[in-house]
Amino acid sequence: MFKAKFSGVMRRLSCLALAAGLMIPGTAFAFREGINLPEGVTSISSDIYGLHMLIFWIVVVIGVLVFGAMIISIFLHRKSRGVKPATFHHNTTVEVIWTAIPFLILVGMAIPASQALIEIEDYRDYDMSITVTASQWQWHYEYRGEDVAFYSRLDAKSNAARQLRDRRTVDPEEVDNYLLSVDNKVVVPVDQKVLLLLTADDVIHAWWVPELGGKKDAIPGFVNEMWFEITEPGIYRGQCAELCGRDHAFMPIVVKAVEQDEYEEWLEEQREQTADSGDAADDQVTALDVAR
Repeated sequence: MFKAKFSGVMRRLSCLALAAGLMIPGTAFAFREGINLPEGVTSISSDIYGLHMLIFWIVVVIGVLVFGAMIISIFLHRKSRGVKPATFHHNTTVEVIWTAIPFLILVGMAIPASQALIEIEDYRDYDMSITVTASQWQWHYEYRGEDVAFYSRLDAKSNAARQLRDRRTVDPEEVDNYLLSVDNKVVVPVDQKVLLLLTADDVIHAWWVPELGGKKDAIPGFVNEMWFEITEPGIYRGQCAELCGRDHAFMPIVVKAVEQDEYEEWLEEQREQTADSGDAADDQVTALDVAR
């Protein structure tokens, strides 16, 4: 007799623990640093974050109501209390209600979701554009109309630290932003709509910076588009989000957002470097011609 009662109590406690375990972690873990979706620094990322939190709280409310009703029903209508099961098979009013409510909830979520998707795909009225060409394992950036182009690769310190033969002299834990730093950053001005034209030379890659609120595949033979407009100066890091082959993890992206004046200065420096490298190449060719 005692064993039967004890077993019944344990079953009820297990049900309560399971229900609590399903409801509580969502709200507790969602706001822990590093787990929730980052809000980002662009208008798109802000919209995505707002949509994410809206649907998150809708799901939390639904979970509390559904599991709360289940727990109350299990507790109040358990067999040990002598409750007799109902004999009805259906109720038209209840069925209409529990069909209409989810429909209205889905419509309510679809409206802001559709608005966000339309904004993400709106590539009009951009202020500047950059052609991004991916290859194993580097990015090539060409600022259209600015005579500025460069390759961006994993920085030397991270590249040395990742190789076993060099780890005796370079400790990965001592490298700032290990595997997330590059030799040449993508520099863009704040409050400017930047259009990226993405393609690839070899295999499928994906350009992804979480705080900019977008990810787009770079596919050989195709040109994909994405855009962002950064509102806060700073450095934002990402990486190739496609499994593009061996050493896939060593293809980072770093975007530096600056004020317009600083951006213009950077452009001028890049043009001078390009001109100097071109002059050096011309001198080398001339010297070879002379030698011949």
